[in-house]
Amino acid sequence: MKYIDEFNDPGLARRLLDEIRATATRPWALMEVCGGQTHSIIRHGIDQLLPEQVELIHGPGCPVCVTPLDVIDQALEIASRPGVIFCSFGDMLRVPGTDRDLFRVKGEGGDVRVVYSPLDALELARRHPDREVVFFAIGFETTAPANAMAVHQARRLGLNNFSLLVSHVRVPPAIEAIMTAPACRVQGFLAAGHVCSVMGMAEYPELAARFRVPMVVTGFEPLDILEGIRLAVRQLERGEHRVENAYPRAVREEGNPAAVRMIEEVFEVTDRNWRGIGPIPLSGWRLTDAFRAYDAEHRFDVTGIRTEEPAECRSGEVLQGLIKPTECEAFGTTCTPRTPLGATMVSSEGACAAYYLYRRMNAATPQAERAAREEMNPVA
Repeated sequence: MKYIDEFNDPGLARRLLDEIRATATRPWALMEVCGGQTHSIIRHGIDQLLPEQVELIHGPGCPVCVTPLDVIDQALEIASRPGVIFCSFGDMLRVPGTDRDLFRVKGEGGDVRVVYSPLDALELARRHPDREVVFFAIGFETTAPANAMAVHQARRLGLNNFSLLVSHVRVPPAIEAIMTAPACRVQGFLAAGHVCSVMGMAEYPELAARFRVPMVVTGFEPLDILEGIRLAVRQLERGEHRVENAYPRAVREEGNPAAVRMIEEVFEVTDRNWRGIGPIPLSGWRLTDAFRAYDAEHRFDVTGIRTEEPAECRSGEVLQGLIKPTECEAFGTTCTPRTPLGATMVSSEGACAAYYLYRRMNAATPQAERAAREEMNPVA
C-alpha cells in the first residue's frame, strides 16, 4: 500500500539504524511529542533497536491524557442531564473522572454517543431540535479546524441547540514548559507531524534557538521516526539547534492556511490546565466572544467544579517525561485498562496504554530488555 509499506521496509530501517549508530558518539535524550509516535515506537520496538547512547523520552502529546480532571467532571455532569445528547470520540468514554466515566453515565441512562466527527454531532442537533447536543471538543491543533468548522456551521444554520465543551491545547507552550522545568533532560524534539501539517512550522524556530535544541518535524511510521531520530542526533553531534522537516510528504512550512484562518475566527488563545502537569500559560484555545453562545461550559453552568487527582497516579510524571510508565508502582497492578487511575492507561495514544498493550511490564531499560531476549533466544 502506497505510503504505508514503504515506511515499514526492514532493509531501510537497518540502514537508518546503522547511520544513527555511526553518528551518535555520546548520550542524547530526545522527546517524541506525540502519543501516536510513542505507540509506534513501542509497537515496533524502535527504542530497543537504538544504540544505548540514544534515549527516547515520551512527551505529553496525548490530547485525551492531558484533558484536565475538572473538564472530565464537567463532561460527566452535562452528559447526566435530561434532554442532553452528549457526543464524543470513543477514546474519551473510558477516561476516569473523579468517581466515574462516560461509560458509567451511559449505563446509568445518559444519552452518550460516539461520533467520528463533530459534524456528526451537528447533524444530530439538526435532527433533534428539542434536545441539547454537546460535542466534547478536545485535542491539539490537529482537531481544532474541524471543531471550529462545526460551531461555525451551527451559527450559519441557526442550530442554537448545539454547543462545544472545549478543552483544546497547543503544543509550543507545552514544549516551553518542559524545557523550563528544573528536572528537564530533553536535548532534542521529534515534533508532531500532524500538528505541523495544520499550523506549519513558524512557531518552532524561536523555541529551538532559545533552548538550543534541535526540533525535527516527524511522521508516525517506523521509518519516519528513525529518520527524525537520525536528523536530530546529527544536529546534536554537530552542535546545531534548528528546525528540520522530516515529514515533507504531509507538512509544508506554512501549514494549512485555510485551517488556521478557521481556527483564528472561532477560537482565541487562553491559559489552560493540563491533567497531571498543571496550568500552562497561553497553552489552549477557547471560543471567541462571537461564538461564546455555543460554549457548553457556560450554557450548562459547570464552571465551578474542582477536583483532585488520585495520589497513587503518577501519569503527570509520565506526561512530562520524568519517568517511564513501568516506574509507577501502580502500573499493571492497581492501574490497568480495566481499572485505570489516569487517562494515560486508557487513551489510544497514552504511554501507559502502549506499555501495557505491548507487554512492556518491567522497569528494565530497552537495551536491557533486548539483551535479555537475545540471551534467551540466541541467534544461530
